[in-house]
Formats: sequence, structure tokens, C-alpha cells
Amino acid sequence: RYRCGAEHQTTPDHQKNGGGGMSSWIKPTVLQVYSFSMSMPLIAFVLNYIIYDERIFKDIKVWLISFPLVFILGFLSWSGHVAIGNAIRKRYPGLEQSKLRIMLLVFAIIPFMSLSIVLIFLLYNQVGVLGYQLAESDLKAGLLVGFSVNLIFETLFEADYALGKYKESVEEKNRIGELAVQQEFDTLKSQVNPHFLFNCFNTLSSLITEDRQKAESFLNELSKVYRYLLRNNEDGVSTVENEIKFIQSYYQLLRTRHGEAVQLNIEIDKRYNPYLLPSLTLQLLVENVVKHNSLSKNYPVVIDIFTTAGNKLVVNNNLRHRVVKIKGTRVGLDNIRAKYKLLNKEGFQAMSDERNFTVILPLIWSSAVENKTLNTNKIKPQ
Repeated sequence: RYRCGAEHQTTPDHQKNGGGGMSSWIKPTVLQVYSFSMSMPLIAFVLNYIIYDERIFKDIKVWLISFPLVFILGFLSWSGHVAIGNAIRKRYPGLEQSKLRIMLLVFAIIPFMSLSIVLIFLLYNQVGVLGYQLAESDLKAGLLVGFSVNLIFETLFEADYALGKYKESVEEKNRIGELAVQQEFDTLKSQVNPHFLFNCFNTLSSLITEDRQKAESFLNELSKVYRYLLRNNEDGVSTVENEIKFIQSYYQLLRTRHGEAVQLNIEIDKRYNPYLLPSLTLQLLVENVVKHNSLSKNYPVVIDIFTTAGNKLVVNNNLRHRVVKIKGTRVGLDNIRAKYKLLNKEGFQAMSDERNFTVILPLIWSSAVENKTLNTNKIKPQ
């Protein structure tokens, strides 16, 4: 008895995976090609054994004629399965469409597989390949083998396709989340510059009427500081070293306006220089100190900035309460708190008593920030 059915089986299986991610729906995926290449020799052997029984071990013609024919027919059948499967995946690519996609694959692949098996048997019978004659048992065996092979490989391909789509959806979700965080961070940054400018222009306006020479000096310092501010506010975080340099420049503005009524003491352990904190944090805190305290040369407001154990930067000032309190917008503290929250960094504290107001800023090691979604050098809205 000579039988013919397995060659078709391999081809359908390998087509299954994934036209959804392909540039052309007719192009096979790597997994499809790999599966076909690995499984076809074994399937061809099984097929020829079903067709020719023990003759496969005795007649060299089976290897020279039937085996190449099985490969050719198998390749044609596999190409058809690839086109059908990938076309369905391209038409219904979403994970939410998996049930519909699987149903369409079942109703398309099984008839195609069955038709391929029947045509192969008819061809072998009609041509009489090496004396083959069609037998009903051969046809049943061929259909059973074809169905089994298709079931295994189609399940593998669909699982691989679904897994790839799931990874894409997770990556896209993460990307959207990163962009949302970046947009929120950009919003916080945009609050700083107008806030800073508004207060500086108020100061400049006052100086123009009080002392034109001081006003001119203030304006020169302001232009230098604002250029520095623009550069450093482009990123979400800045090094302690850069923040200290900036606050020293900003302090010159305060000295121009208020003289010795505001005093600044800085004591920073150099080992903390490369550590990071949200950009312009110190400027916001110092600005708030000046805004909410009564300034007098005889009773100066003293601002101390220093580092402590545990990777912390402390900003402390004595309190000189104004007779008429200014209603604050809380842009400063809320802005800093929000930035630390977006950076997933705990430890920010703002405390006060009758004499002092203290803010504790947790410092961040630079390598940790590189892994945060807020690293603006890596996350830019498209």
C-alpha cells in the first residue's frame, strides 16, 4: 500500500504565526520559516512511511522521487497557509480580536488543509507515483496527521503572535505613561520661569523708583541669572554642584535689592556634588524665604544650606514674620513636592516652628535617576 498525506500537514502549521507584524501579509515570519525547516524532514519521512510502508527502507526510488515531491508539495501548501493565516492576522490584529481571529483561522485553515491532503492523494493516485493506488485508509490517516500537525503548529504560532502583541501593548502603555509623566513635569517646569520673572520684575520696578543705579545693576545680574536658569530648567534634574552655583548667582540679585537684610550661608560636603535634585529647587525655596519674611538690615533673614548624613540637603531660615502676611500661591513648595513625587523619591519634608522654617531635600544618586521615567534626555514627546 502506498499512502500520501503528511507532506501537506507540515506546511499549514508553519504559516500560522504572524502576518500582523509583517510588512507584507504574504511574507512568513521567522518562526514560520524556522518551524517549516525543522519539521518538514521528519514529516516527509512519516508521510513516505505511511505511503510506502517498509518499502521506504528498501527502494532508493522513494528517496529520490517521492521525498523531493513531498517537499515541493509541502512547500506549496505551506505557502498557502502562510498567506491565509497572515492575511487574517493583518485584518484582525488586536488582542481583543483574538477570538474572532482564531475562529477565522479554524474555518479557513482546516478546509485548506483538507483540500491540500485530498489533492495530494489524487495526484499520487492519478499519476501513480511509484505505483501508488488510493486507499480510503490512507486518506483518513493523511487527514488525521494533517489535522494534528496543524493543531500543534497553529497553536504555537497564535501563542507567539499573541505574546508579541501583548509585549507591544505593554511597551505602548509604558510609553504613554512616560509621556504623561514628562508632560506633567514640563508643566511644573513651566510654572517656575514665569513665577521667577514676575517677582524679579516687581523688584526691578521698585528699584527704578528708589535707586536707578541699583536697578541697572539688578537688571545686569538678572540677565545673567535668567540665562543660567533657562539652561538648567531644560532638564528635570540638576546636580547639587550646579544648583549651588546657581543659587550663589541668584543671591547676588537679592543682595542688589535687599543688601545685608538677606544673608546666605552654604556648607556642602563635596562628595554630594554629583548627586541630583529637581532643577531650580534651591531658587524656589530662597525666593519663598524672601517673599514671606520681613527683611531688615538690623534683623536679617539668614538662610543656611548644608548637607547631612543620609544623602540630604537642608535649607533652613530663621523666621521674621511680616506684620501683613502675603497670601502665597504655594507654587514653590507644591512644585518641589510634585517633582519628587514624579521622581518616585520619598523624603521631602517642610517643617516650621516659632523660630525657623526648614526644608529637607533628599538627594538622588545619578545612576538611579537614569532609570527613572523622568529622565528628560530619554523621554521626549514625539
